Amino acid sequence: MTSYDSVQYRSLAGKGIVVTGGASGIGAAMVEAFATQSARVDFLDLDQEAARALISKLDGKPVRFHHCDVVDIAALRRTLAAIEEGSGPIHTLVNNAARDDRHALESVEPGYWDANLAVNLNHQFFATQAVAPAMAKRGSGSIIMFGSVAWMRGRPGLVAYTTAKAAINGLTRTLARELGESGIRVNCIVPGAIVTERQARLWRTPALEQEFLARQALKFRLDASHVARMALFLASDEAAGCTAQNFIVDAGITVN
Repeated sequence: MTSYDSVQYRSLAGKGIVVTGGASGIGAAMVEAFATQSARVDFLDLDQEAARALISKLDGKPVRFHHCDVVDIAALRRTLAAIEEGSGPIHTLVNNAARDDRHALESVEPGYWDANLAVNLNHQFFATQAVAPAMAKRGSGSIIMFGSVAWMRGRPGLVAYTTAKAAINGLTRTLARELGESGIRVNCIVPGAIVTERQARLWRTPALEQEFLARQALKFRLDASHVARMALFLASDEAAGCTAQNFIVDAGITVN
């Protein structure tokens, strides 16, 4: 298990954290990181097997799994309301759920396009909309959106995905302005080339490894823990003055 206690964010102890897409990959790393900080973590996902494995790994930490398809906005709203009622106040929402399937430009049809926006963009807005009123009543909250350097780099084979991720940049800034007067901070984490089990299984090759390392300013591969540590900071009181910003965790790949 990765250690996330080299820095202790005391402001996170006992706080309610919600992570969408939290059963695997970057989401699972964030669930683990927040739980290590003694936060109360609820996470949403469709993968029940991965969720059970994560809960078993975290053995006894205050973590709860909710089976939910974030594309189903009605179900998403019900789940977030149930968390507020059953687990307690949501102090931080982490809009992590996404799917970066590769697709050729000529193969994209309207249904596929809409599905990509639904899984990569739409739920980030509607989840934020759902938790914002209670945060506003308390006068504080942290919303963490998730982008990707893929749109910044103009990566081919991902046009629907990069469109959704680029839109999150504008969404973050507008939400930060709309919610700021209520004390709610809205920021976006923008991961670079992160090694996850899914990436390793589907696309990781020696040639691609060399390409990433050649383009990065830092010559090591990033993993999910690097992103999780940024999420801890943005959820904590240490980031009290930060809103409307992209926080890029990419080892400098966007320098080139």
